[in-house]
Amino acid sequence: MNAHRYLPHTPEDIDRMLAHCGAASLDDLYADVLTQLRMKQPYALPDAMSEPELDRYFAALAAQNRPMTIFAGAGAYWHYTPAAIPAILSRSEFATAYTPYQPEISQGTLQYIFEYQSMMCSLTGMDVSNASMYDGFTATAEAMIMAVAAARRRNRVLVSAALNPALVDVLRTYAKGPGIIVDTVDAPGGVTSPVAVAEGLKAEDVAAVIVASPNFYGIVEDFTGLADMCHASKALLVMNCHASTLGVLRSPGEWGADIACGEAQSLGMPLNYGGPYLGYLCCTKALMRKMPGRIVGATKDAQGRRSFVLTLQAREQHIRRQKATSNICSNQGMMTLHAAMYLSLMGAKGLEKVNRLSADAAHALAGKLADTGKMTLRYPQAPFLNEFVMDVKAPLTADAVLDALARENILGGVRLSDSSLLIAATEMCSPADIDRYVSIVKSL
Repeated sequence: MNAHRYLPHTPEDIDRMLAHCGAASLDDLYADVLTQLRMKQPYALPDAMSEPELDRYFAALAAQNRPMTIFAGAGAYWHYTPAAIPAILSRSEFATAYTPYQPEISQGTLQYIFEYQSMMCSLTGMDVSNASMYDGFTATAEAMIMAVAAARRRNRVLVSAALNPALVDVLRTYAKGPGIIVDTVDAPGGVTSPVAVAEGLKAEDVAAVIVASPNFYGIVEDFTGLADMCHASKALLVMNCHASTLGVLRSPGEWGADIACGEAQSLGMPLNYGGPYLGYLCCTKALMRKMPGRIVGATKDAQGRRSFVLTLQAREQHIRRQKATSNICSNQGMMTLHAAMYLSLMGAKGLEKVNRLSADAAHALAGKLADTGKMTLRYPQAPFLNEFVMDVKAPLTADAVLDALARENILGGVRLSDSSLLIAATEMCSPADIDRYVSIVKSL
């Protein structure tokens, strides 16, 4: 009998699986995992407790957390979560009907996926949205694979040097399997060079160009003519955008992009030690059948009542497993619901206000930090929304600034180098928070 009630595999089961894998033991199976990364002792789990004891135990653990005022971004942003969202997320019609394959009993799930897709299409200016991807990085990687699959016999992708470096690393990882070539396009002054893009497009095997708005440095780029340039070379334009910023910036559809993708965490999803996040992926109708995941449509049942069904699932693994270029599906139903609730509660005016407040806070902070004489704005002529790069003047260092702020429970930004910081502000950063940040920098 198995000693672990909730682990179904017996020792005999494990031996058979190891034999099938060609491994002699579990240690052999995990031989590629570095020794220093493996657990060398049992988990430090306490003895069994009563419910009140367990409540007190976790309350004591929670008390060890340090609430921080957050001025860090680089893809994850501190936005307010409306109080109605947690209540709606817990409703049984959404929580208990996750799989949408049986429409007659999955109406709650199908409805919020439909509403999410509709709102994301409106936000991005695209024809079609799926639901959903793991996060913004993997969504962009899937967009790259989509573009190559649509282009045929073209396996080169141009990526702007103004993309998040971690995102580029993910793209290169995803590119290895299908043999996609990822080339970087220069971004002098923090902005993608149209000349460099034109030069890169001279290669006849370019499937897509990937840019970001705002880009990694927080700059809002002008992409006038970029889509025409790409299309003239039979390449697609892919735009990576933080979902919230599309409430005030020109949408990918307005720029003429073919695919819009990115991170939707900025739609009020709490910063929670790295997740869960939500990658969105939208495209033109022409690319719909190259898109991973599923698309939900609205129809009427036999009694004439409004109802929801899976309209397209050609890329789903249970339909065409061998022909799918990706087997990802709507793995994050709750996060899709979260985004739909946030957008419906905020509306266009609320989303615009959030971005206006964020922009006001960021510009106020950037100006006051420059006035200290301890920092300079790296790209003073470039427009930014709520994120910017500050260069720290010697002998002060970026680490010294971050350490001083951390001692006062302020997460001061993301270190780019010994002498530079990427700083973000949102509607959650009050004028008092900004003044406290500036005061600490002045004292250094």
